[in-house]
Amino acid sequence: MSSAVSAKHVAVIGGGILGVSSAVHLLRAGAAVTLITESQLCSEATGRSLSWLNSAGERSRPYHELRMAGVDRYRTLFAADPHREWLQFGGGLMWNAEDKSEVTEARHVYEKSIGYDSMLLEPAAIGSVTPGINASAIPENAIFNPGEGWVSLPDLVDFLMDEFHERGGQLVTNAGKASVVLTDGVASGVTTADGETYGADAVLVACGAATPAVVAPLGVEIPNASPIAMLVVTKPVEHSLSAVLNTPRAAVRPNPGGTLALDHDWYEEQISEFPDGSFTIPEEVVQELADEASKLVAGNPELKPASWKIGRKPIPGDGEPVFGELDKAPGCFVAFTHSGATLGLIAGELMAEEIMSGKKHPMLATFRPERFNK
Repeated sequence: MSSAVSAKHVAVIGGGILGVSSAVHLLRAGAAVTLITESQLCSEATGRSLSWLNSAGERSRPYHELRMAGVDRYRTLFAADPHREWLQFGGGLMWNAEDKSEVTEARHVYEKSIGYDSMLLEPAAIGSVTPGINASAIPENAIFNPGEGWVSLPDLVDFLMDEFHERGGQLVTNAGKASVVLTDGVASGVTTADGETYGADAVLVACGAATPAVVAPLGVEIPNASPIAMLVVTKPVEHSLSAVLNTPRAAVRPNPGGTLALDHDWYEEQISEFPDGSFTIPEEVVQELADEASKLVAGNPELKPASWKIGRKPIPGDGEPVFGELDKAPGCFVAFTHSGATLGLIAGELMAEEIMSGKKHPMLATFRPERFNK
């Protein structure tokens, strides 16, 4: 006589890319999954991310290696269908202000030293490697990183959620602020704002900038450096841009439907935050960002904002990702990082593996939550 073994049940808090990716990887591994989100999917940072896929610049070696693995997973997805409008690899182009050309050169030297594909170019040479750029906007030099790309995270979430539903995942939307339930000190489920409780064998907290607040009642302190940020999507415009641009006054990337996605940080102090958690910004500031972006695009097309979203950009206090099980609340795991787009697929894969196997993955060794409690 035999009896079926029940699947491990995991509750995931967070309907952004980290929560959705982890949920799908958990389902692939045979878990039963309940995905719980405060309002709708992509309602926070995932819905307003520049989502530039890269590991450019200087950071810790473990973080660089994890980001490179993240880009690798996107390349695998891209290779399966290179014609997806929402995932493309057109490279990345960056430059600093005119009086900081030596900073650009130093960054290029560093990138070359670690084997990162990096080209230091004069403005006249940009057109030979990537289209759609107004070369006159570039000062003395710029860096082109051919291996970089971009993804529209809401489209990726839609893609992953198709599999989530096919595999029988349970989605709970408009749950309000959820909390982790502990039984004898061990995570045993999630309670939503209306008092509904979902029992689980393990819980993953992956709700962006709200993550530190969710785990704080468990006695876990994760410093939170999440700033206010905005993403603007323009109305459709004729352009041939394929690279992501990161410049002193505007960051720009192609976006599905012939639109462009824009962001930066110079206008942060002009964003007003209200007690209910909402934000506003003067429309003329939004248009100013669009005007700055227009200067970067060949032909200087008139760019008109179609929509803009404002909220917290998830950044842990020390800038490094936070991944893994909480020592003070066994069975509760955390995924909290600034690079949610680049790490979206690999983080979901590794977190699911840790939750299902009980074994810590070596690539996450330096990113454990307990580093803040030493």
